[in-house]
Amino acid sequence: MAAFSSLGYVRIGITDPAAWRTFAFDTIGFAEGQGPEQDSIYLRMDEHTYRLQLVPGARDEVLAVGWQVADATSLALVREVLEQADVAVTALTPEQARSRHVEEAIVFADPSGVSVEVFHGPLLDHSPVVSRFGNRFVTGAMGLGHVVLPVPDLEAARWFYAEVLGFSARGSFRVGPPEHPLWIRFFGVNPRHHSLALIPGSPSQGPGLVHIMVEVDQLDDVGRALDRVTSSGYHLSSTLGRHTNDKMISFYVRTPGGWDLEFGCEGMLVGSDYVAEEMTADSYWGHQWARS
Repeated sequence: MAAFSSLGYVRIGITDPAAWRTFAFDTIGFAEGQGPEQDSIYLRMDEHTYRLQLVPGARDEVLAVGWQVADATSLALVREVLEQADVAVTALTPEQARSRHVEEAIVFADPSGVSVEVFHGPLLDHSPVVSRFGNRFVTGAMGLGHVVLPVPDLEAARWFYAEVLGFSARGSFRVGPPEHPLWIRFFGVNPRHHSLALIPGSPSQGPGLVHIMVEVDQLDDVGRALDRVTSSGYHLSSTLGRHTNDKMISFYVRTPGGWDLEFGCEGMLVGSDYVAEEMTADSYWGHQWARS
């Protein structure tokens, strides 16, 4: 089923809005978006009114991952496939859809319990995207970037996203001891190498989110963001490096929510003839990880 077009948005619960404003706008370089929930912080990257919605609350946690489809027909197809797989699906009310700035949406839980929203008809803002640092994000038809989720049962999650939802397999990376290997699985829905990755772990421990990747169009903007992150004293989860699978040059920084933001450029695009492969190293160079 090739109904999905991109990763549209992620909604995230946060406990420290002030820290997030400093991080998102004054350090990373998101533009400030808009939405109907006055307490929320909306991070804008392109003509979508937001790509990340930060919702103040009692916990730092992922609230929903939103996937875009082309139109109402595609949304109906997704719902039909889910119901045939005995997945409980609920349509968002018109009020709920308006609160997401979309025309229509459905919601369901994936095998790990993550709330997944599928929508069509995002509301657009055609005014200039004004970032404090002038960086331009690579989004458009390829969407927000990618999201990495921890899953307790990797095979169940792989089967759901690949066999039920029809995401394309985009390779793997083996971790753990050779006698008991585990895999990180990568999936795509458009030419971006991957829009989703699944990694063994427990969603209930921590925010239920490993990292989100955002891409800019210039290497210099990655370097400048890295300078700002380090000079501001943020925890650098990984140094600058180039990944083997998507060829992204990036670094990772710990957000105020306890999960990582990957900030990179030069991500690889793939076609329908892409052959999934198993990586034996996550990077060609760099990406030295600080595990604390």
